[in-house]
Amino acid sequence: MIIGNANVFVDGKFQKGSVAVENGVITAIGPASWSCDVDAEGRYLVPGFVDVHTHGAMNEDFSDGKPEGLPTLSRYFAAHGVTSFLATTMTLKEEVLTPAMHTIRDFVRPADGAKCAGIHLEGPFLSYAKRGAQAAENLHKPDADLFRRLNEASGNQVRLVTVAPEEEGGLDFIRAVSPVCTVSIGHTTADYDTAMAAYAAGASHATHLFNGMPPLHHREPGVIGAAFDSGATVELICDGLHIHPSAIRTAHRLFGEKLVIISDSLRCAGMPDGPYELGGQPIEMKNGKATLQGTDTLAGSSSNLLAELQNVVAFGIPLEDALTAVTSAPAKAVRLDGEIGSIAVDKRADLLLLNPDLTLHAVYVDGEQII
Repeated sequence: MIIGNANVFVDGKFQKGSVAVENGVITAIGPASWSCDVDAEGRYLVPGFVDVHTHGAMNEDFSDGKPEGLPTLSRYFAAHGVTSFLATTMTLKEEVLTPAMHTIRDFVRPADGAKCAGIHLEGPFLSYAKRGAQAAENLHKPDADLFRRLNEASGNQVRLVTVAPEEEGGLDFIRAVSPVCTVSIGHTTADYDTAMAAYAAGASHATHLFNGMPPLHHREPGVIGAAFDSGATVELICDGLHIHPSAIRTAHRLFGEKLVIISDSLRCAGMPDGPYELGGQPIEMKNGKATLQGTDTLAGSSSNLLAELQNVVAFGIPLEDALTAVTSAPAKAVRLDGEIGSIAVDKRADLLLLNPDLTLHAVYVDGEQII
């Protein structure tokens, strides 16, 4: 199959061209004039989006451990341009997380859905003070043995784990786990020196920058300053609620190609306003804003990467940089860039055709059109 006459996003910029696909893999990138099977009519041809931090949607949550819920989630992500995602779990007890690991391990992608590229353990190794919407009674000190058990239960699919490095055993945990998967600093009270020690120990990412951590202060730069100085990748929730557009523009200037846009979506994504549940805690969504019930504490988002791409471009981020933040940057952050996240020969043919207004025209997974 050849998709031709496209504005192809290659190496961070657009070029007029065509892309050839065979057996689910990109085999060549050529001129726009190639005879083609699919005429893109000048649309943007971009890599499929990669969401490394999403808990759920459509009233389903990865932590539920429900096999019937995962195809629904897979189809929802694909419908919003996400072709690969990390199933993200909450701070829960081991006896709850283990069956969730089994369910994710056994998931088989439906023909019209996105791929599960692995797991993000967002906890339980977090700070009480910065737990946010994570249940306090389920917090656990950083424990490499517990991580190993969960990873084994998942079929070794954990790609990302969030930890508060100031907690007892935090740095030892990072040293033990970072050879296995990407370690991220988040839900943390860590100061600059502690965060720098964590990055020196092997951490390389920051979970939802600005949220769940001390703010950037000119005398106390904290995790944000340490992430910048260490060259870490950083996540941003760009739903327009978690972070002010000015802070998004600032983070873009600071972190450039290290910036990763995430949804941090909850089961309320794609659903009407009302009461929902998150990690055993009641939440409520009003006008698309999800909070812990009866509080102003934000509890993840009801957004998706396609909407957030549109948001950040409207906020003034160049389209090329915004696309990098939903494709190659997240793939690199979780060590999957050899397979997905960019349009290059021998990469998986996970592709999107976007209209000029950034709405979705078509989705391809492994070279097959699914939308």
